[in-house]
Amino acid sequence: MDDRAELNVVRGEPILRLERRLAHPPEKVWKAITDPKELVAWFPAMVDYTELRPGVPMRFTFPGEAVVDGTWAGEVLEVDRPKVFMFRWSHDVLRFELIPDGAGCRLVFTQTIGGGGIGRLGAARSAVGWEDCLTELVAALDGVAASPNGEFLPRVERYIAAFDLGTGVLAEAGDDRDIRFVRDLVWKPADEVWSVLVEDAAAAVGGQPPVRAYNEHIPIGTVTAVEPPRILEYSWLHDGVPVGRVRWTVVTDPEFGTRVELSQTLPRHLIALAPEFLAAWHVHLDLFFAAVHGEVRCGWPADRVAALTERYASIVS
Repeated sequence: MDDRAELNVVRGEPILRLERRLAHPPEKVWKAITDPKELVAWFPAMVDYTELRPGVPMRFTFPGEAVVDGTWAGEVLEVDRPKVFMFRWSHDVLRFELIPDGAGCRLVFTQTIGGGGIGRLGAARSAVGWEDCLTELVAALDGVAASPNGEFLPRVERYIAAFDLGTGVLAEAGDDRDIRFVRDLVWKPADEVWSVLVEDAAAAVGGQPPVRAYNEHIPIGTVTAVEPPRILEYSWLHDGVPVGRVRWTVVTDPEFGTRVELSQTLPRHLIALAPEFLAAWHVHLDLFFAAVHGEVRCGWPADRVAALTERYASIVS
């Protein structure tokens, strides 16, 4: 059995799926996944409801040290003891299915991710989070301490790649085109993200963009707009003349976390540059994501840019 999460699309909805083989009978596991007192040992939030019946409201409260603030609402959707427990948590639907397997059972967990494209952006961090939660569940059932699954950054990066969450698009923008990327930054505070972007420098209109805001593939002009900690915009040049703008936008969403939106306007007559620019920003945002999570990587991976340029050329041609 592969312990890694899968991301599938069913009837247009992204569904995260994990499966575990448990050395315990369904009745014991059922209590661990439905009893609020048992959920404390492994579920990421405190869970409160009055009875285990479809239609009953649920409340999810995060502990004080959690990166997520506040209390979230939900609802019990399905109860089939000791087989299926399903409920809504904010925009998402979580489903636990227990399948007898010898003296134990298999747990099939799915998260139907709500929120459209913005919700899907967080699938990689959700996969890592549920891996950790299920590890805690197994340990609680076994009566032992959970062993760490490894560092967050390399694990979430693997899922970003596996789920294709880092890919940019070339969109119509009037007579021109727009290169667009949207990347999840988990729940990092906007001030912290901004500090990484500008490296604690004071970006100013008319000045040069901060080093971390550009790369060698896109000739830069001057800063045209600054609204800390949310917006940084600058012009980019072709043959020494400003022909468009690059815009970084940091968005903090109380329901979906923090994300960065990057766009670059591209005049239609320069469309041949799109694959290279898409590849460069793809790699740039990978490095930015790592930096936001505390790992500054030196050196520009030119080979990866070249490989991605070929990939984007096949998409935008």
